[in-house]
Amino acid sequence: MTETYDTDVLYLATQGDGAVRTPDGRMAYIPETLAGEHIRLTKDSEGKWRLAEVLQPSPDRQIPPCSLFEHCGGCTLQHVKPAAILQWKVATVQHALQKAGFSNLPAFSAKQVQPHSRRRADLAVRRQPDGIMIGLHARNSHEVTDLTTCVVLHPDILAALPAFRATLRSLNAIRREANLHINLLDSGLDVLLQTDGPLTAPDRVRLAQLATEQHIPRISWQQIKDTGLPEVAAQSGSVVQTIASHQIAPPAGTFFQATRESEKYIQDAVVKSLPTKLNRRDIITELYAGCGTLTFPLAEHARVNAYEGYAPALEALKKATGGTRISPFCRDLNHQPLLAKEIAASAVVVLDPPHAGAKLQMRQITQGLPNHIVYVSCNPAALAQDASLLAKAGYTVENVTVIDQFLWSAEIEAVCSFKRESSRRSRNGLSR
Repeated sequence: MTETYDTDVLYLATQGDGAVRTPDGRMAYIPETLAGEHIRLTKDSEGKWRLAEVLQPSPDRQIPPCSLFEHCGGCTLQHVKPAAILQWKVATVQHALQKAGFSNLPAFSAKQVQPHSRRRADLAVRRQPDGIMIGLHARNSHEVTDLTTCVVLHPDILAALPAFRATLRSLNAIRREANLHINLLDSGLDVLLQTDGPLTAPDRVRLAQLATEQHIPRISWQQIKDTGLPEVAAQSGSVVQTIASHQIAPPAGTFFQATRESEKYIQDAVVKSLPTKLNRRDIITELYAGCGTLTFPLAEHARVNAYEGYAPALEALKKATGGTRISPFCRDLNHQPLLAKEIAASAVVVLDPPHAGAKLQMRQITQGLPNHIVYVSCNPAALAQDASLLAKAGYTVENVTVIDQFLWSAEIEAVCSFKRESSRRSRNGLSR
């Protein structure tokens, strides 16, 4: 006889799953449930509780807009109305900052992008007996769901997938699997293909044909697990992206914010966080600068020392800095953080660290004690860890903007501004 259990969902946890208390008093996290719902669970053969039925649905529940929901792992929250997701993401960032030690938080700003606007796709490729499958992994699985439709991807990316399936099927370089990274840039699709086998001469011909037929300026290639730089397999034109009126030529596989709209939201939130009395000689220290998403808007307000560890991205930034107040520096901040004495001279420190955060760099920042810090976060857990050092160092939260750029997912972007008031004695160098 199947064991069942009726209970209430207490809250949504960090991955967007509903938290419930099981009969033995433990916590379990149930996908596709919402806070406040009364649900029925069943215990499977492995002893895990699974959702059987929603007995009393939340008013925030909706019919998922995509037919691939529950199969594709890209959007795990399509059963939730967008407004409720944004509210949950704001609450998650609030909780992260409170956990870090901040109280009396300001009112948050919140932004949400539109469907069909995602300009970046990281897709899995699998060879099947009857063809090629291109899509996303099912949740907690190595199985790939073929992406035949999508409510978040930009139509230009989705429209190109049938041509990719036809071409990739013929490639000798794909034995069992590959990865397909696509950026939609001003110049068109920019593609990085990673395969489990070497690229042959006929493969290069087929990729060149694909580039010509689909008007793709560049297709780059590298073998999976190759730690070197990708090589250009086919190129039919220039690769160009505009950032704050500056044109860059990004390297293959460059990280850009998920949508053009969210990039502007982040830029605006960062600029809004700058102190009002910056002058032309003040220095903004930017850490993890990438190709300049924030660098160019920042340079309109002060001099910018931009640090980036990935040499090809920095080179793209450097080539576009003519006539600006930008000084680019190549530095692996995860292993060689900028030192406190260098940070202390900054009017503002702006950082956009990777998903794991900036633990080593934060230690130097809290020793250098700049008056203003703007932290761009893509991970509330890392934000809580890093911001706890700022709370201990006497900073307060000035403003926060939460951006939902990954629709119907648990991923959260936030721009947080921190300020530390210098005492007269510290300004005289007598104490901190």
